Amino acid sequence: MHGKLLPVDGARVTTLIDNSSDALLPDGRLVRRWGLAGAGAGAPLPIAPAGLTTAGTTIDVLRAEHGFSAMVEISTGGRNRRILFDAGATTDGLIGNLDRLGVHPDTFETIVLSHGHFDHVTGLHGLVRRLGRPAMPVLLHPDAWRRRRIAGPGGVLDLPTPSRSAIERAGFTVIEDRRPSLLLDDFLLITGEVERSTDFETGMPGHQACLEGEWGPDELIEDDQALVLNIRGKGLVILTGCGHAGIINLIRHAQKVTGIQQLYGVLGGLHLRSGPVVDRTIDELAAEAPEVVVPAHCTSWAAQQALATRLPDAFLPNSVGSTFLLGGEI
Repeated sequence: MHGKLLPVDGARVTTLIDNSSDALLPDGRLVRRWGLAGAGAGAPLPIAPAGLTTAGTTIDVLRAEHGFSAMVEISTGGRNRRILFDAGATTDGLIGNLDRLGVHPDTFETIVLSHGHFDHVTGLHGLVRRLGRPAMPVLLHPDAWRRRRIAGPGGVLDLPTPSRSAIERAGFTVIEDRRPSLLLDDFLLITGEVERSTDFETGMPGHQACLEGEWGPDELIEDDQALVLNIRGKGLVILTGCGHAGIINLIRHAQKVTGIQQLYGVLGGLHLRSGPVVDRTIDELAAEAPEVVVPAHCTSWAAQQALATRLPDAFLPNSVGSTFLLGGEI
C-alpha cells in the first residue's frame, strides 16, 4: 500500500440490505431511520390496498434478506463522495431498496465486494439491468472466484460462484488485490487479506473450496476484506460484510496497516453465532472502547444481546434504511 489513510471530516453509512427491516424503529444517537418513526430518509410510500382488504392504505417497505449491502458516503473538504459496499443476496433486493430510498445507482464511484459469497454479490444483477453497462470498477480479493460449498451433518450445500467473465461482460471493470489498497484519493482503505493473529477466531466450520479439482477445507475464507475510514478526531471505523476473518483480527490488522490505534466504530456482519468465541470477542472489543457498535447480517440474536449488554453506550441496532452519522454532518 502506498501512502497513508487520510482523515475524513465525516461519513455516513446507510444499510441497504440486511437481515432485519423495521419501519417503526425510531431515530437515536448517531442514527437516522427510514420509516414511520424515523426522519432520516423519508417515509414509506403509500401503495394501493390489497384486494382482500376493504379500506385503508398499506405501505411499500424496505426489503430484508439474508445478505448485506451498505452505501458509504464521505465528506472531505466540502466534497461528498459515495461508494457501494456489497450487493445483497437477491437479484432485485438491492435495486428495489435503492429506489425506495431515492438513491440513484449511477452516483456510486466504485463497488467493493467484501468476499465472494452470493449473499454479498447477487444484487449486481439488478444494477446491470438498471444501468445497462455500468462504467464503474468492482474491487475484490482474487480468491472470491473460488467454487465453494458448506458440508455439515445435514448434507452439502453448493454455493453460487461469482463469474469474473460475466461481471466484465456486463460492463464492470474488475480490480483484484490481496494487499491493502487506498481508494477515493486515500480517504478509504480496503484491508486486503487479513492477518490472523487471534487464537479464537478460527473461521467457518464445514466451509470448503474446490482447488485444482479437489474439495478441501476453506474455513478461513481468506478473501474476506473490510472497509476502513479514519474519522477526523475520532479514529478508525471498520465496516464488514460478514467478518469471516474475525472482528478482532480485522481491528488489529487495520491498526497495523494504518498505524492508527484509536477505534471509533465497528459496523456490519460479525459472523458471531454462539459458544466461547462470542465472550472472547466481546472481551477484546470492549477493551478497544469503541463509541459505535452496529452488529448486522450474520450476527446471531444471542451475540447481539451479549454485545448490547456489555457495550450499552456503544451498541446501536441495525435495520435496513438506517443511516449512521459518523463524525461531522455531511
